Amino acid sequence: MTLPTPELHTARLRLRPFTEADAAPLYALHSSTHVLRYWDSPPWTEPARAQRFIASCRTIEEQGTGARVAVDRVSDGAFIGWCGLTSWNPDFRSASLGYVFDAAAWGHGYATETAHAVLQWAFDTLDLNRVQAETDTRNVASARVLEKLGFVREGTLREDCVVNGDVSDSWVFGLLRREWHTTGTPTAGR
Repeated sequence: MTLPTPELHTARLRLRPFTEADAAPLYALHSSTHVLRYWDSPPWTEPARAQRFIASCRTIEEQGTGARVAVDRVSDGAFIGWCGLTSWNPDFRSASLGYVFDAAAWGHGYATETAHAVLQWAFDTLDLNRVQAETDTRNVASARVLEKLGFVREGTLREDCVVNGDVSDSWVFGLLRREWHTTGTPTAGR
């Protein structure tokens, strides 16, 4: 069963399927040690990783296990990051949310705006009951994005990642369908 990657629009953003033209900006994003300092894998060191990531986006779409969207700013068309739902399980009605944004896009509400659009699509299209997200406990900004979206911090995975020799903990967040419908619509930068 395929799960077509949506094209979504917000007031400031266009969310769309990845194309081969995204390889260079995607590599720039994922090769930044600053952007990925809290990520659960090290920054990319070879440009071919971008092509493999784009291919994996098509694979999860074809397998029906998720969807990842590239995020462009409408005002200038710039690629600023991506957001995705993976590990979609129709039996459990669950999926996992993840996102990465360029440092220049931080602090403008883009992650919240993007994730809100993806979650709205997912709850409407996939009949989800639960979405889970994880973030490094040092990444307070990402935790705040999840809280703005209505996610509840459910626990801590102790020393679950070792990246570049650094051992770190992760917070696990969950969002239930009934909570999504009561959280309201987040505003940009809120």
